[in-house]
Amino acid sequence: MLYIRNDSTNPYFNIALEEYILKKSLSSDKTFVILYINNPAIIIGKHQNTIEEINRDYVEEKDIKVVRRMSGGGAVYHDEGNLNFTYIIKTGREDVSNFKKFTLPIIKALDKMGIKAELSGRNDLTIDGKKFSGNAQYYHKNRLLHHGTLLFNSHMENLTKALNVKKEKIQSKGIKSIRSRVTNIVDYLPEKWTIEEFKELLLKYLFEDQGTINEYNLTKEDISNINRLVKEKYDTWEWNWGESPAFDIQRSHRFPIGLIDVRLNVSKGIITSCKIYGDFFGSEDIEDLEKTLEGVKYRKEDLTLILANIPLNHYFGKITTEDFINILI
Repeated sequence: MLYIRNDSTNPYFNIALEEYILKKSLSSDKTFVILYINNPAIIIGKHQNTIEEINRDYVEEKDIKVVRRMSGGGAVYHDEGNLNFTYIIKTGREDVSNFKKFTLPIIKALDKMGIKAELSGRNDLTIDGKKFSGNAQYYHKNRLLHHGTLLFNSHMENLTKALNVKKEKIQSKGIKSIRSRVTNIVDYLPEKWTIEEFKELLLKYLFEDQGTINEYNLTKEDISNINRLVKEKYDTWEWNWGESPAFDIQRSHRFPIGLIDVRLNVSKGIITSCKIYGDFFGSEDIEDLEKTLEGVKYRKEDLTLILANIPLNHYFGKITTEDFINILI
C-alpha cells in the first residue's frame, strides 16, 4: 500500500488527481491511499442534476466551487474542516458496493482515538446516529476507487446553506441526495486536535498493520497531466453543469406588471425548449423571446449576454433584464 501525500486544497485538482491515479495504475497491483483537504466546494455525484443539489445564490456569494466527480451517490460539502480519504485498488467487481471493506479501517482508527463509529445504511458512517462520512465508489476496468468524507470540524452553517436548495418546481432524472443529521468528529475527541493532527494520526493507524508508510511522490509529469485534466474537464462548465441529466423547471414571480411563469426543458445544460405564461401585457409576440432562449446554455452569464440587447419591456411591460434572469435561474 502506497500513500500519496497531497497538500493541494484545490478541489478541481484533487478530484482530477483521483481519476489520474486510477487510470495511470491500471497495470499496477498496488493499493494507493490519498488524504486531502479541499477549499470550500460542493462535490456532485456523477448522475446528479447540479442545479437541484445546491443553493446557487449562496454558492456564488461565498465563492464555493462546484465539482462533479466520477462516482455516483449524493452531493457532499467540503471545506477546510473536512478530511477526504481515497482508496484505489486492483480488484474484481465483487468489491463494488462493498462499503464495509473500505470504511472498516476508518472505524477501527476512530475506535483507537476513543470514538465509537459505525457503518449506517448503505454508505454512511455515523456517531450517535449522526452522519459524519459519506462514501462513494467508481469502478474502471480492474481498478476500484473508493472515497469518502470525514467531517472533522466543518462549518455546519455553510454546509446546511450550501446544500439547501430553494423550493422550485424541478422535475429531474438525476439522483437526488438524501439529507441526514450531521456532526463533526472533533466534538467527540477527548482532546481538541487540529485537522492536521487528526490527519497524521489517521494515516498512522491506516498503515499500522503494514508497519511503515511507503509513499509515492507525484512527479512533475504527473502534476502536469493532472493540471491538464483539470483544464480540459474538471474546471469546465460542460462537466460540472452540462453533464447534468435532463430536467424540467418551472419558475414564476408576480411583478407589478403581472405574473410571469417560465417553463424550461434543459438537456446537457442547454435550454431545449421554453414556454412563458402569465397575465402580463406586451406589444411583441412572446414566442419570439421563447425561441431566442432555446439553444442557450442554462447559466447566468450566457443568459445575460443573449438578453442584453433584447427590449424585455416590449414583451412584459416594465421589467429589468436582471429581474427576468432571476426568474430563469
